[in-house]
Amino acid sequence: MGVINVLDKHVAELIAAGEVVERPASAIKELVENSIDAGSTDITVEIQNGGITYMRVTDNGCGIMREDVKLAFLPHATSKIKLENDLDNISTLGFRGEALSSISSVSRLQLLTRNENEEFGTSYEIEGGEEKGLDDAGCPKGTTIIIRDLFYNIPARMKFLKKDRAEGNAVANVIDKIALSHPEIAFTFIRDGRQVLKTSGDNKLKSAIYSVYGRDFAGGLMPVDYELNSIKIRGYISKPVNARPNRSMQNFFINGRYVKSFTAMAAMEEACKGSVMVGKFPACVLHISIPFESIDVNVHPSKIEVRFINERPVFDAVYHAVKTSLSYNDERKQITFDGRERNDAFSDIRRPKPFAPLGFKLNEPEKKQTDKTVDPIDQLNKLSAFEKPNRLKLDELSLNSPSYPTDIYSKESIKREENLIRKVEQQNKSIIPDTEIVFDKKTEKLDPIGMIDIADEPKPSEEKPDSVEEKEPETLYAQPKNKLIFIGEAFRTYIIVEKNDKEIVFIDKHAAHERMIYERLKKEKGAGFSQLLLQPITIVLPKSDYNAAVENLDMFRECAFDVDDFGNGTLIVRSAPQYLDLADIESSVIEMAGYIAQNKTDIRSEKMDWIYHNISCRAAIKGGNISAREELMDLANKLDEDPTLRYCPHGRPVCVVMSKYELEKQFGRLG
Repeated sequence: MGVINVLDKHVAELIAAGEVVERPASAIKELVENSIDAGSTDITVEIQNGGITYMRVTDNGCGIMREDVKLAFLPHATSKIKLENDLDNISTLGFRGEALSSISSVSRLQLLTRNENEEFGTSYEIEGGEEKGLDDAGCPKGTTIIIRDLFYNIPARMKFLKKDRAEGNAVANVIDKIALSHPEIAFTFIRDGRQVLKTSGDNKLKSAIYSVYGRDFAGGLMPVDYELNSIKIRGYISKPVNARPNRSMQNFFINGRYVKSFTAMAAMEEACKGSVMVGKFPACVLHISIPFESIDVNVHPSKIEVRFINERPVFDAVYHAVKTSLSYNDERKQITFDGRERNDAFSDIRRPKPFAPLGFKLNEPEKKQTDKTVDPIDQLNKLSAFEKPNRLKLDELSLNSPSYPTDIYSKESIKREENLIRKVEQQNKSIIPDTEIVFDKKTEKLDPIGMIDIADEPKPSEEKPDSVEEKEPETLYAQPKNKLIFIGEAFRTYIIVEKNDKEIVFIDKHAAHERMIYERLKKEKGAGFSQLLLQPITIVLPKSDYNAAVENLDMFRECAFDVDDFGNGTLIVRSAPQYLDLADIESSVIEMAGYIAQNKTDIRSEKMDWIYHNISCRAAIKGGNISAREELMDLANKLDEDPTLRYCPHGRPVCVVMSKYELEKQFGRLG
């Protein structure tokens, strides 16, 4: 007896439906694309319970003639193509004729439609692929499709659906992409009775971006408009300062269809090299218009992937489009001495308010200095913390700098400021040498920079009695076990200490601090490591990352983040780990959400370990930053007390030890 069976029609339809309809989001995608192909200018999507129990798509398109209604639900029935050659020039989003047939075979479906040439509309009901009735209906021009109880007749597929919120977010993600791909269409998305998205349909891409991703994201974009070899690139890319920690906000559309294109992604990121920080990725909403015969969209059931006949022209067009935008919209404007900007790429960017460094007031006549003996250090110490000089900015202050308009600073005030800083630096060098600071226990005074209490040294005229035993000077830090002497810091990154007169230890301050934070997070699970933000931060995420974050809020809390669902793709952060800057807080949450979304099969401990790595790296002292001696010695002492802290969470060594023997050997001092 043979073993090959010919499946009956019903089973074959269920298998075919599984390839097209995986979840409510895929059904919504097929129906909305049909509405777009019908010439609609207004589309409304409504779901309940994530779309599992109820979905509705209403449009004002051309509608379906009554004589075509039943045909539309047959397998491989379509109005988009007719002949084989039509596959080489597909200009519509749908063309296979599988959507309505597949959806109706796994749900209870009702169709209401009217063509503009018909007086009455048509109502058609079909359940599980079986026709239930066709009647007249009063309805406006266009089409409404209502789907109830998806997968009601396939329990095996129903059990693989996720929670209502996850399925609803997947639908929202589809609507977001389609709204960005067609800004000329007004989209309305209603979720469980609440409108969560409304686009204007004014054919302005920036308006659609604003509606989908919000004001902050839209405000951090630069326009792209370029054409090369019959390939047009239109849209927006993020400014270099607004680059994101992952690629989740990269949106590419080819001929109005959302696609995942490695070619376009690689071209954009190559163009951004040298402008975007390493480890960051540009965000974008780019529309690529290419001749239809140059691509093949019939390579994947969901039509989310395309194949180019020749990828090189696409790469070149995207690369030069992004490069041109970065060059033209460079925010580093040249400012003339009359205070006017020479090239203003964005008219809506507010000019920065003038500021006065070092506490000098604006538009005040310069006062003559009557007391020539005024100590410049006293002048600086009297300034508030916000008025004290920033070394990075002071290095940029120069009379020759073209960025100094005369209406803000006079040459005399700048000269006086530079002289003041020069005197401070000279006194600091004379009072605080690069050698170790010592002090006597009896008397103390404040050092010039107001950071360390150092001892009053004996005046040259004073002589100590011979009978008084001289005490050995102590270092700033007493070590009961191992004596550590602070030598200095190299390249603002490596702490150098001498240990027990036998070794010199070089410590990577970032790696050491990172390891300590990591161990504390891992041990305490964020307890006692969080600090409340003065103003909560809202973060917009793509719906897939947003859903992953909302379902794993407890993971954020174990990392000292207080994160809550703010609705419609937005998270709100009320507290965060200590030491994190505002920019690092946002980047950390975005990166964590993306990692959780991409690693759905990882066990919880692996996820948490990666998150601890990420937070500790961002919260640790950065190499190149200025650090106080107390801070550096505290790191050295803690590292010396715990012999297990020898590698950072990424596996790099925390310290390197050189013995006195090895050093003397290098200098040839050994006999």
